[in-house]
Amino acid sequence: MAEVRMRQRQKGQQFPAPELESFLIAYGDDLNPLPTTIRVLDEIVTDYIIETCHEAAAVAHHARRQKIKLDDFKFMLRRDAAKLGRVSEILETDKELKRKRKAFDTDEGAVVAKGGGAGVDGDDGGDGAVEKEKGKGREKDREGGKEDGERKRRKKKRGEKGDGASVRSG
Repeated sequence: MAEVRMRQRQKGQQFPAPELESFLIAYGDDLNPLPTTIRVLDEIVTDYIIETCHEAAAVAHHARRQKIKLDDFKFMLRRDAAKLGRVSEILETDKELKRKRKAFDTDEGAVVAKGGGAGVDGDDGGDGAVEKEKGKGREKDREGGKEDGERKRRKKKRGEKGDGASVRSG
């Protein structure tokens, strides 16, 4: 921790006591930690977070920026390989989860169309509602396809008018 700063702090605990208790128990404390231990841990964690944010703000200020970026925290943690490695691991996991969420389509229509719920003979046992929706979708796709095709042709024509060597400025 860099320097001690006097600052106004919110009175009372910043973190819920049950979470701090779980944290202490996980690291080998008694099943019923003392209230003073929980209060001290809360102060330590809060001070660490505040000091970390101040150091990251100093890094951003040195880079002549008003806003703190994630890279400022990484730069601040560069000397502590364990913490930097853990942060990098968490960020990679977060990116992977975002990518998977984006790939996973939760639209009910898409799930019904893909899953289908078809029986052994291919009949879904329903009243054909899925087929009706599929048909509507195909009509929309055909209409949208016409518009896209026209749009592409217009764009291609515009591209052919220029000689290709000129550069637009804008």
